[in-house]
Amino acid sequence: MKLPRDLSGEDLARALRRHGYELTRQTGSHLRLTSKLKGKEHHVTIPAYQRLKIGTLSQILGDVAAYLELPREQFLQDLFR
Repeated sequence: MKLPRDLSGEDLARALRRHGYELTRQTGSHLRLTSKLKGKEHHVTIPAYQRLKIGTLSQILGDVAAYLELPREQFLQDLFR
């Protein structure tokens, strides 16, 4: 699946909230989300930019998919459906 090119940090944070992540803090232009689904905390830092760079987006999504123990492609389809 091709990653969206116009996704903002706020949009990504909103999408990750549906998968158990909660906004724990915002420092400057970065959002910190935390999940406690798998028994231990997992933190993700997302730049609150208008458009995320494709490499940054890819890294964040790969990290979250690994934490949720889902294949990356399945996670992307579920997230951007």
